[in-house]
Amino acid sequence: MRKLDKYLLAALFVALALHYSGVLIASFDGGLMAALSIVATAPVILSALRSLQRRKISVDLLASIALVASLLTQQWASAVFINLMLTSARLFGYYTENKARGAIKSLLKLRPEKARIKRGAEIIQIPIDKIAVGDLLVVESGDRIAVDGVIEEGEASIDQSSLTGESVPVARSRGDEVYSSTLSVAGSIVVKAVRVGKDTTLEKIIGLIESSQNEKAGIRTTADKFSSWYIALTLIGAVAVYLAFRDLNLLLSLLLVVCADDIAVAVPMAFLAAIGFAARRGVIIKGSAYLEGLSKAKIFILDKTGTITSGKLAVVGVTAMPGFTEEKIRVLAGAAESVSAHPVAKAIVRYAKEKGISFKEPEKFQETPGKGLAAEYGGRALIAGNANYLAEKKIAMPPAAEALIRQAEESGYTATLIGYDGKLAGFVSTADEVRPRARSVVKKLRELGVSKIVMLTGDNERVAKRVADEVGVTEYHAALLPADKLAYLKRDISSSGKLVMVGDGVNDAAALALADVGIAMGAIGSDAAIEAADIALMRDDLEEIPKTMELGLYTRRVAKQDFWIWGVTNACGILLVAFGVIHPEGAAAFNFITDFFPLMNSLRLFNLHRKLNVKTA
Repeated sequence: MRKLDKYLLAALFVALALHYSGVLIASFDGGLMAALSIVATAPVILSALRSLQRRKISVDLLASIALVASLLTQQWASAVFINLMLTSARLFGYYTENKARGAIKSLLKLRPEKARIKRGAEIIQIPIDKIAVGDLLVVESGDRIAVDGVIEEGEASIDQSSLTGESVPVARSRGDEVYSSTLSVAGSIVVKAVRVGKDTTLEKIIGLIESSQNEKAGIRTTADKFSSWYIALTLIGAVAVYLAFRDLNLLLSLLLVVCADDIAVAVPMAFLAAIGFAARRGVIIKGSAYLEGLSKAKIFILDKTGTITSGKLAVVGVTAMPGFTEEKIRVLAGAAESVSAHPVAKAIVRYAKEKGISFKEPEKFQETPGKGLAAEYGGRALIAGNANYLAEKKIAMPPAAEALIRQAEESGYTATLIGYDGKLAGFVSTADEVRPRARSVVKKLRELGVSKIVMLTGDNERVAKRVADEVGVTEYHAALLPADKLAYLKRDISSSGKLVMVGDGVNDAAALALADVGIAMGAIGSDAAIEAADIALMRDDLEEIPKTMELGLYTRRVAKQDFWIWGVTNACGILLVAFGVIHPEGAAAFNFITDFFPLMNSLRLFNLHRKLNVKTA
């Protein structure tokens, strides 16, 4: 069909050129124009009939009426002109579809065809569709990973830009997850396949982008509604004009001027271009309805853990008691927690190593879940845990120390007390780390018109207040269960303005599905996030939310400009017809020329990286 339209477009151009050059004899010229008009009109009428079968009035119905009227009155040039416009619009639609599918094509190019599999001592090469879950893939420098999996051996720098949009490679070693289509830029690893074929992250993203092209945004639905009432009013107006003036040429001129196929192409073109641009940045939007919904958002509900915070504990302070130094506390805390798998212990050990602190593992240790750990270190008793545990171990708590610990806990921190040789040596304060630019993101959302920002968390009141104050959120609700979060959303979902829920896509899957627009943070590798969210951010970058909102606002602005351009040019055309300046042939030519104005306006969306100053992978 696309190839036929290309040939048809060329034939219509040639026919018009020959017609206006006068090189053909009148009878042959008329026959050629008539034949091409009939052939080109057939697909337009078929499209209109298919729409009517679906109980939908399309702009092709109006175009069909104008074309049939042109053929009946033997206005061949008018029919050729209007078919030239309609064929051009169809080709523009194909162009738009191909451009929007650019993100898919670029991802498909990244999919390797073969992979090296380790079978015992032997390494064999097989097609990727033969890889099974549990297979061990050997990935050398320069190889693309063919599956989602876990590193079993080695370490490497992995370029994840194909999925996340981030340009800086990330270090990955034994136990870390890696994803399909990502590139090993340095190092050699052995990867155990966890998800293969259609279950990989790459294939899920491709599927989402493909399905998003069939979705309709509200403004596109508005365009469809516009087509319905616009065509009805146009037909009523045409009948009224004919009854008033009994002038068939005047009626035909008006019908030829007001055909609106350009809007039917220009508005979808704008949204599909924006979705393709976002995909190249690692932001997967399931449909243009969600892009438009985000741009209209007035209420944002932010989950704390994994959204405003990183979801990982970090040391925020070290307090030493008299007779001890902060460095000594780091050594003692690191040694005590080095034998524990508790999240707080891991955070303390990581912090000590980052500070360059060296320590030995304790000689003997015993961990009591929910309380702490007792060990022997340097021949002396070493205790790490909460206040009750230290009291059980007969570690005295000076009043000044109690005040400092209480102050840290009231600020929303978790205090891990360190006792050494029967004395309180000090304590380490830990907290869920707030994302570095969370405050600026909250500020930017308000600048973009969001009137209400709420933080929800299952943490206690003290922790919630600390995080809310740190990022500038004035309303928050603490100690919530998943069901409580859903209940809160149900109360606000009926409020004026679109409601956006931002979460990590796993614990918040139900809430993401309930919101007008659900955004999942760091969705790479998470099936729950990709399935539940309307917009999936492949990496943990909170700044992508206001950037995507700006993208939606800009796209809506372009779409509205398309309507204004169309309205102004149509008004000018109607005036030219009313004052007798143009007649059917001129009206068709005017329509053909001006229909490209909104299309060219929407084409600006294909250069978004320049307009929004945002880099793509």
